[in-house]
Amino acid sequence: MSSTDFPPLKNDLILRACRGESIERVPIWIMRQAGRYLPEYKTISSQHSFFEVCRTPSLACEVTLQPVRRFDLDAAIIFSDILVIPQALGMQVDMVANEGPCFPQPLKVPDDITKQIDRTRKASVELKYVYEAITLTRRTLDGQCPLIGFSGAPWTLMSYMIEGKASATMSKAKRWLYSYEKESHDLLNLLANFVIDHLVEQIAAGAQLVQLFESHCSCLTPDLFNRFSFTYLCQIAKGVREELSKRQLPSVPFIVFAKDAHYGLQDLAATGLFDVISLDWTITSTCIQSLRNENSKIVLQGNLDPCALYSSKENLEKFVREMLQVFGTKKYIANLGHGIYPDMSTDNVKWFIDAVHEISKEMNDSNEEKA
Repeated sequence: MSSTDFPPLKNDLILRACRGESIERVPIWIMRQAGRYLPEYKTISSQHSFFEVCRTPSLACEVTLQPVRRFDLDAAIIFSDILVIPQALGMQVDMVANEGPCFPQPLKVPDDITKQIDRTRKASVELKYVYEAITLTRRTLDGQCPLIGFSGAPWTLMSYMIEGKASATMSKAKRWLYSYEKESHDLLNLLANFVIDHLVEQIAAGAQLVQLFESHCSCLTPDLFNRFSFTYLCQIAKGVREELSKRQLPSVPFIVFAKDAHYGLQDLAATGLFDVISLDWTITSTCIQSLRNENSKIVLQGNLDPCALYSSKENLEKFVREMLQVFGTKKYIANLGHGIYPDMSTDNVKWFIDAVHEISKEMNDSNEEKA
């Protein structure tokens, strides 16, 4: 059985939304939907380390499927991590309890790039476990819904590699942008090319959509974003499409999520390189309408505040209705404005998902009656 012999898709709602086609209800998935808030995930994580789960295809598959079994989701996203890329390039990354990812030896000066990064390494070899997990998961899903692959974007990866852990200011990484401009571009270009290969390999393995996470834009000025993030986001989108064409692989919807880059959303949409622009929870309704008006083909994703899931069922339904009234029910994928929090109630997650489906269907039915 080859990787192309997958079960037929039963729910293609999100793919139709990405193509701007008619949909009976708004599709929904949730960033970080496979993970810490699920009791069944906690059982697995009590027996295996985080990166052990990532590196074991059967475990990654199981964790990917857990939320799909529990909720009426319109997509699964492979369980992995953006920091598998620095690991693949030779850097040590540990997942520390109650702290998150940690680099025991972060990059401090440009000479550390040569000492700690192996430019000869290939995604197809080093991250083979991710692609095996995708193929296994795609088959095990049995066509229930599409499977999303993903990667971190170069600036986000670079900032972790230099800061060594999460940072509120990214001052160490930003110092590189000002002090070591040439070396910063060299590192970002190296990462961009690795990300291209990583995304293409995921698509070859069976991913039906891909999302690029640029999570650390809040610390960048518009000028720094344009020079050290936007350029490489575009390079990746172009590179993925070119490589898919060379390998005669199918093109899949490409989602970009540049968190806090409100100043760059119009430019990202205007490139025509991204099928879907994912929005964080700080984006105003005016900005959303402007994106719609200036880029009629663009599909939007987001953007409920993750903390809204702490609300009562009645308030959560109100927030969902307000969100749908802003975005509409066409060319739209419902999601949170970032990842779900680890202490979230599964009941509230279900309310959110069901409310999106029920209210958007109600809105569509009402529009058809008016027509």
